[in-house]
Amino acid sequence: MPQDIVIRILLLPIALLYGLGVGLRNLLYRIGVLRSVKFDIPVISVGNLTVGGTGKSPHIEYLLSWLSEYLDLAVLSRGYGRSTAGYREVTAFETAETVGDEPLQFKRKFPSIPISVSESRSLGIPQLVKSNPSTHCVLLDDAFQHLAITPGLNIMLTEYNRPFYRDWLLPSGRLREWRNGYRRADIIIVTKCPADLTEQQRQKIRYEIDPYPRQRIYFSRYNYGMPYDMLRPDQKREIDLNTDVLLVSAIANTDYLLNYVGSEAKSVQTIEYEDHHYFSEDELSNMKKHFERLPGKEKIIITTEKDATRLELHNEFFIQHNLPVFILPIEVQFCGDDEIAFQEDVKKVLLDFQA
Repeated sequence: MPQDIVIRILLLPIALLYGLGVGLRNLLYRIGVLRSVKFDIPVISVGNLTVGGTGKSPHIEYLLSWLSEYLDLAVLSRGYGRSTAGYREVTAFETAETVGDEPLQFKRKFPSIPISVSESRSLGIPQLVKSNPSTHCVLLDDAFQHLAITPGLNIMLTEYNRPFYRDWLLPSGRLREWRNGYRRADIIIVTKCPADLTEQQRQKIRYEIDPYPRQRIYFSRYNYGMPYDMLRPDQKREIDLNTDVLLVSAIANTDYLLNYVGSEAKSVQTIEYEDHHYFSEDELSNMKKHFERLPGKEKIIITTEKDATRLELHNEFFIQHNLPVFILPIEVQFCGDDEIAFQEDVKKVLLDFQA
């Protein structure tokens, strides 16, 4: 911990320069030198102030599962880490390399919903709606800093254990912009909360965030499902106290995931990479060695849904070496009675929307 503080202090001059640049850009939007675009259909943005790990994808999926029963939805994402450029519609037969891991994950789970990628959301939305004229609402993935669009509803996520108000600007910390950027949010969701979250803990967080009267704060956590085979998705397997697990992940923050798997399995060993990492042949061989060293006969490899879109690029390797890779699905669950109030807030925005 002391070493981390020293590193942060050493990086502080760079962080301040970065903050000045971001602050100037935001100021130009506020005073109207740079202009935001509004569209004649509702746009819901889901994002955060940090570089990742708050649970954007599961919350997008929550909205898709719920709202798709009533509206024709579409999703627009940047498609981070893809090898292509410009606007592109996502199909279930794409790869993570061509469209990005998260958009591909959305399409695989919601095949009937239009999913597209574009670096420019302001240019991508018209193309998306033109290709899908029945669209009632567009969900923007990771667009909290994309000020070129004024969304009808701005949802900001922050982690329970790593809230934005205790973080630092890049590269000293994980903040993409100054903490006061939270003021743009209409709804703030505190994610990855413990199952036994108390009202006292809620009130403490509300006090520290200090929301504006118009802002609402909600709390959510993850529910993990039964792992399913990456090569044969119809085959599922429970994690139990007889199972030794090799947890392979390339996501921004694994603490919540590791705590869950560790509570379910006999033992857990981890291999972690940076977010959106593409796996090399050497890394796959290293993964195989780690798996073979696991004790006991009941052992599996566990990975996340997002990581699986990149691991599947090497399916032949897993088949050749008969490695049991299982995907751990997750879904968002709101804490207490928050789901009812959250849904009412979203409904109000959609029903009151005027072009």
